[in-house]
Formats: sequence, structure tokens, C-alpha cells
Amino acid sequence: MSYTGSDMKSIIGEILEKKKADGGVKSLYFVGCGGSLGALYPAKSFMERESADIKCALISSNEFVHSTPKDFGKNSVICLACHKGNTPETIAAARLGKEKGAAVIILTWLEQSEIVAYGDYVVCYAFDASPDHLAGDIDYGQEKTVCALLVAVELLEQTSGYENYDKFMAGREMLTSVIRNARAHVAKRALAFAEEYKDDSIIYTMGSGAGYGAAYMESICIFMEMQWLDSSSIHTGEYFHGPFEITDENRPFMIQVSEGSTRPLDERCLNFLRNYAKRIEVLDAKELGLSVIDPAVVDYFNHSLFNNVYPIYNHALAEARKHPLPTRRYMWKVEY
Repeated sequence: MSYTGSDMKSIIGEILEKKKADGGVKSLYFVGCGGSLGALYPAKSFMERESADIKCALISSNEFVHSTPKDFGKNSVICLACHKGNTPETIAAARLGKEKGAAVIILTWLEQSEIVAYGDYVVCYAFDASPDHLAGDIDYGQEKTVCALLVAVELLEQTSGYENYDKFMAGREMLTSVIRNARAHVAKRALAFAEEYKDDSIIYTMGSGAGYGAAYMESICIFMEMQWLDSSSIHTGEYFHGPFEITDENRPFMIQVSEGSTRPLDERCLNFLRNYAKRIEVLDAKELGLSVIDPAVVDYFNHSLFNNVYPIYNHALAEARKHPLPTRRYMWKVEY
């Protein structure tokens, strides 16, 4: 049996009821690889900021298997993201979860896959499977990142209580409209971006807070994996502690300016870039309409906004460079 994000309230309620005899839920682990790991970042950030009682960590699948946290076991929930359900490292982490007696929640796009055998709950998320993800016709409130957030939000609400629960749910309902408007807003800008950067061999991404995972994903999954460009994601809180020394007039930066608590970090970096760099692409969540969501919860929706605006840029860049996004040298082609 599979579920959707809308079932998360009952899923968490059932887990908590089952775990009562073991002393309850004391830890929550988010586990995945690559883009799936990045997509879990907002949920980790939510728990770190909002929960005082439940330990939470975000760990890459293979590291989780080979360096398993000591407390992981019957008092744990493990939420794994695996897009097509066939990533060996994430399957191994799910199997370990079953062996250790943890409650295993699997977030996946495909209901029938190898990993589902190890899930207590298989949640199928919405995904734009159109070429280069351009259709934009899904409910973004049901995508992978939001499903992971719902695991965290419901766990907090049903244990300690979450005072902004209703505001979060209202924000979730607004998300699809915000993202669709933002994608339309950047359409012309993305074409100009592609023309400007099509001959570059390196692009840096920058971000902070709960939205940092989107910058990480754009760097490793798009610029490195799908465009074969040198790239690195720089946390704006770390920029002035080493990375800013590479700033010059020729080096390109793509910076996310979030709405919410870490916006001052992003604005500080943007101000510096405007003084010492000339090639800057700015994705400002305020300009892109995220401010309609309540300030108490807006932090947690930055990732979904940025991550779903990026495909407009990615398609334009791939077209300009004549390097289709599905192109690979090694992935799925050689042994690794």
C-alpha cells in the first residue's frame, strides 16, 4: 500500500502509537543521496530550529550504513528519499532501518521498486516528469521536499506541539501558485542567463538556511552532473571565511536570497558581490512572490521555490550550450 503527503498525519500518528511500548520516538533521520539528499535539507532545518526534544540528522545513505549513529534503533524514525527506488546505498540504509527496528518511511516517485520492500510506509510524491521539468502542472505541495517536511511537522505537532502548524499548512496550500508565477516571471531572464553563461566552464551557487539544499542540488546535479561544469555550492554564512577570495569580475555566481531568518546572510554576500563581481544571477524569494506565506514559516518554503524555478534556467542553458540535460558520461553507463 502506498500513501501521499496528505496521509502523513495518520502515518505519524500510527508510528507514535506503535512506539509507545518502546519509550516513544527519540530520533529522526533523513537519509538519501545526491538530489534526494538535498531535497531533505528543509526538513532537517525545520527540526533543528523547532524541536527541542527529538534528535534529528541529515546523512548521506552510504555514510549512514557505514557509520551508523549509535542511538539509531527502535526509538527512531528514518525517512529515506529514493526517486526511482533503485539506489543501492539508499536501499541498504532502508534495509538497516528494518533490521534495527526503526520506523521506515520511504519517499519515492515509483510505487513499484526494489526499495519499497523495506518500507513500513511508502509515500509516493508528485514529480514533474515532463522533458526538462518544464510543464509545471503538478501540485508542488505534494513534492518530495514538502513530503519530508510533513514528516517533521507532523512528528513535532503530535509530540511537543507546533504553534505554527496551521500557518505551515496554509503556506503549503499557497506553494503551487507561488511557484508557477515565479517560473513565468524568470522566463525571459533565464534566456539571457543562458546566453551570458553558455561558454563558461564554472558557475558557483550560493544560498543559506532551509533553502541551502536547493543551491547544493543545482551545483552537483545540474551544473556538474548534467552540464559537466565545475561548480561548488557556497553557504552564504561561510562565504567570508575563505571562498570570497576567489571573487573577481569574470567568475559567475548564482545566489539565492531567501525570505525569512537567514536573509541577512544572503544580502551581505550580495552586497559584496555587487562591489567586486560583475557576473551575478540573483534569485530573490521576495521578488519571486514567496512573501505571501506567513513569516513564521516562510523559511521552510524557500527550497521548493528555488528548486522549481531552476528548471527554467537549466533548460535554457542546456539549449544554449547544445548539451541536453539527460547526457551522461558515467552515470548508469559504467560500473561504479
